[in-house]
Amino acid sequence: MQHKVNHISGATVTSFFSSAIVCSIIIVLLIIHSPNYHPWYGSPQNIAFIAAGIIICFLIAFVAQCKSGPKHMTGHLSNTAITDTLTNTYNRRYVDENLNHLVKAVSRSNSMLTVMMIDLDFFKSYNKAYGHNKGDKCLITVAKIITKNLKRDNDFVARYGGEEFVIIMPNTDEKGAGMIAERLIEKVREWCIPHEKSEISDRVTISIGVTTGGGNYKYCGDDFIDKANEALQKSKQAGRNRYTVINLK
Repeated sequence: MQHKVNHISGATVTSFFSSAIVCSIIIVLLIIHSPNYHPWYGSPQNIAFIAAGIIICFLIAFVAQCKSGPKHMTGHLSNTAITDTLTNTYNRRYVDENLNHLVKAVSRSNSMLTVMMIDLDFFKSYNKAYGHNKGDKCLITVAKIITKNLKRDNDFVARYGGEEFVIIMPNTDEKGAGMIAERLIEKVREWCIPHEKSEISDRVTISIGVTTGGGNYKYCGDDFIDKANEALQKSKQAGRNRYTVINLK
């Protein structure tokens, strides 16, 4: 599906008015210093000068729009490609493209990397009970809670699947990861999103799987994801609304 882009850039507006001012000054000077000076409306030559100035202004504005338009669209398309449009977090593509680079970076620096898998408990039942619109709003709210509680600029969250989120935290050890996981579970519960079809609570809860690994070149991004998912399954099996940590060894 193609979409029309009705966007006039700031550069276009600035270029138009700047060129209009410059052209106006030039035209006025040409008219005043003309050997046969007449008011603008009294001379075909003056009218031609004014018409030419107007055309030049529009040509300059057109060129400015052509130059800024592709840049605007490129930035927009680039952001769309790596962003989940519902929750405004990163998407799975962003994780897949960047996690391996992060694993190599922590290996070079001999530091730690934590990956968390987060799942909304009994979310399919939530959608069935409240409808998909409410389900979307629930996902948006949980995404905001997670994002708000990530304190460092290097940490990021991505929507990895329907009701699954991934958190990537460089330079975070097992102790720090456990504190963050516990805080996220508590903050989601405190928001008190009603969930009458949950089998463990009267509100929306989350389960988390955590894995932490250090500098070791034998691991890749998929190893972290797989181990975090394994920890998540253990949280679910243990009753949900909790987190489990499995070190990547």
